[in-house]
Amino acid sequence: MRAALAPQGRRPAGARGVRWEAGRGRLVGARCASAVAEKTAGEEEEAAGEKFEYQAEVSRLMDLIVHSLYSHKEVFLRELVSNASDALDKLRFLSVTDPSVLADGGDMEIRIKPDPDAGTITITDSGIGMTKDELKDCLGTIAQSGTSKFLKALKENKELGADNGLIGQFGVGFYSAFLVAEKVVVSTKSPKTDKQYIWEAEANSSSYVIREETDPEKMLTRGTQITLFLREDDKYEFADPTRIQGLVKNYSQFVSFPIFTWQEKSRTVEVGF
Repeated sequence: MRAALAPQGRRPAGARGVRWEAGRGRLVGARCASAVAEKTAGEEEEAAGEKFEYQAEVSRLMDLIVHSLYSHKEVFLRELVSNASDALDKLRFLSVTDPSVLADGGDMEIRIKPDPDAGTITITDSGIGMTKDELKDCLGTIAQSGTSKFLKALKENKELGADNGLIGQFGVGFYSAFLVAEKVVVSTKSPKTDKQYIWEAEANSSSYVIREETDPEKMLTRGTQITLFLREDDKYEFADPTRIQGLVKNYSQFVSFPIFTWQEKSRTVEVGF
């Protein structure tokens, strides 16, 4: 039997059987009634998404990462948590002059959920989120300057390739997700737009797809959710809640926002006959 516990003793809908470990905060969720309608050819094409090619430098970086640039693969979690913290910092900064960006977005926090059954790990933040153009710029194009410097550093000193801090120094930490993932899906909602977008890419591909999220059950109020579909060799380690909680404790000491990790608890119940 699974025990359910949410922060501050509140149990949100759909949170049964899970435990979020943190010092404070609450679980925020939104559910909408789904509408069923026949799709036109244009709608089906839009649902499939637009395909984009990575910039050449990003493709080179992806190739290096996919082929095990790092011996310590767990660095991916530090980089994604750092990115989530940056998104929250940006939101907090913008809210000083525009308080509306905080509307209906819930607490400023990071949530991490490993799923051993599905072989995934999901990192969610309630930060600034991204528009469609920002997705293309941040995850496919503008990283050029960072990737160029990163690749140059590797070339000048190959020993740096094993340095756990190198990838984060050049602003390309997002791509470290592909150290352990065969596919990465990013779902994001910015206060600048009413639409939510999905960025999706596979490890050995030179392209990525962006499409609009249309499933009411998957809508975010604000922020970004990154789901890593782990490689077969990495599922056992990085889909393990205990392992992830230990890593978060190591990497969260410089993060000023609460981080919630998902834990499953069990108990023995005596049954009489």
